[in-house]
Amino acid sequence: MDFLHLLIGTLLLRPYVFFFLAVALGVSVMLMGRARTAVFFGATWAIAFVSEISSTRIGFPFGDYHYIDTTRDQELWIFNIPFMDSISFSFLLFASYCFAHLLLCLASGTKNSVASLSVTPRLVSGSITVLLFVFIDVIIDPVALRGDRWFLGKIYGYTEPGIYFGVPLSNFAGWAFVGMSSLLVFKIWEPCLAVPKTALSLDCRLKLLYFGTGLYYLVLVFNLAVTFWISEFVLGVVGSMIYLPLSLWILMRSYSSYIKPHTL
Repeated sequence: MDFLHLLIGTLLLRPYVFFFLAVALGVSVMLMGRARTAVFFGATWAIAFVSEISSTRIGFPFGDYHYIDTTRDQELWIFNIPFMDSISFSFLLFASYCFAHLLLCLASGTKNSVASLSVTPRLVSGSITVLLFVFIDVIIDPVALRGDRWFLGKIYGYTEPGIYFGVPLSNFAGWAFVGMSSLLVFKIWEPCLAVPKTALSLDCRLKLLYFGTGLYYLVLVFNLAVTFWISEFVLGVVGSMIYLPLSLWILMRSYSSYIKPHTL
């Protein structure tokens, strides 16, 4: 009963996290099938969870930090880690995975990158996925660190404040480690998994990539909105400028592809 109470409390306390997760799972099942989705999300969650356990004890790979258990009686914790925190890594990596393939598709003007979703992650797409995965944390972590000023609450802190708005660079290196490790596990297991029975057309896959990328931007906008809401204007402007050039390029390429549908 305690477990059920805490699980329900987690859903009620962090509904936005589980909304993002539900969207990601829905898109992933349609795009990659149930087996690949289970491995992708399960491996990412497990690696992120172990990494957080390790970091809160020996400082690897995110750096030396700790969780503040003010919500232990309100939401589900596993050891000294809030359950919802490790979950976030899985849908953020999937959204970054979709975003990376969409960028490659738009850059090449072909659907080759969409077709490559049926095989293991390649070096280029994997590298871009990890880069985007780290970039989204550049936006998320500083505002999460200020959770006492919004509805997240003060849930964690670093032993020594970092140089990027209080976040140490080791944290971003840790995100890169989790992203690369998760994709490597997926690459090893993916050929052994059953191919989805229903083959999607490249047009349908492309639309799903846009949905996955839309999830990425939904998380981005959510965190930027909170950043400005708590009056962290410098942080908000820096975060906005990181994504503005890329976002404008995507809009221009997408518009060009729309008026010239034969190129995609």
